[in-house]
Amino acid sequence: MSDRAFSYALLIPAFFFLTLFTVKPLIGSVLSSMQERGGGGFTLENYARLGEDETFLRAATNNLLFSLLTVPLSLGLAMWLAVLLHQKMRGQGFLRAGVFAPAILPMVAIAVIWMYFYQPNIGVFNTILGSLGLPTPDWLGDPALVLPSLMVMMVWKEAGFFMIFYLAGLQGIDPELEEASRLEGTGKFRHFWKVSFPLLLPTTLFSAIVALSDSIKMVDFVFVMTQGGPNNASTLLLYHIYKVSFAQHWPQYAAAMSLVVVAVLVALAVIQIRLIDRKIHYR
Repeated sequence: MSDRAFSYALLIPAFFFLTLFTVKPLIGSVLSSMQERGGGGFTLENYARLGEDETFLRAATNNLLFSLLTVPLSLGLAMWLAVLLHQKMRGQGFLRAGVFAPAILPMVAIAVIWMYFYQPNIGVFNTILGSLGLPTPDWLGDPALVLPSLMVMMVWKEAGFFMIFYLAGLQGIDPELEEASRLEGTGKFRHFWKVSFPLLLPTTLFSAIVALSDSIKMVDFVFVMTQGGPNNASTLLLYHIYKVSFAQHWPQYAAAMSLVVVAVLVALAVIQIRLIDRKIHYR
């Protein structure tokens, strides 16, 4: 067997599982999305219905706001924490473990913890606000506050996770660059902006794509904390797709929504790569 044939033979198991668990379900979803409710027939009505589905449009708007705010805030906070914990300090390992801890907790456990924080009567936030004589809002019951409240929880969880990647990126930068900046009298902020930040762009590109994906595919906390309420104020796309598929028993329409979400995610990932890749300095 030639080397080329041997190489293709090694790829056969990977292609088999890729076809079984990715390509086949994708083809099935495409075919299902073009069927009428109950199966059978051929129609594009499921796609046309998306523009008139008020709940879908509300979920898309909520998810857009959720992604636009949580992704940059998570990455910015993660980078700041990484720079901070990259410095030599007492208890450095303990602090790193504490910041990373939310990333290893199950999303459901995090949702339960934050439900306690947001409790209107005995919650941590309202206890502090009440002791200061300030109003004590219903964080998860007020339509204007519920989505921002979920965003805060998401940023708290994601920042610790991405901090590890930024920390690894900082440790991979040649220390001689920092020494040269110090000898030239360059300030720490200027050194970070001109040297460290550009060298962290590959990490930022990877983290941005993963964070965007997480902001859409993570909906466990919606099940636990709000069930999409009040009045769909916290309904996100994947939660709406789940309800349509399993609560309303309409998998054909859910398949159409899923494919649109996947297409948008792929398009956004390509845009991110095109925009950031031009500025990346690969070493």
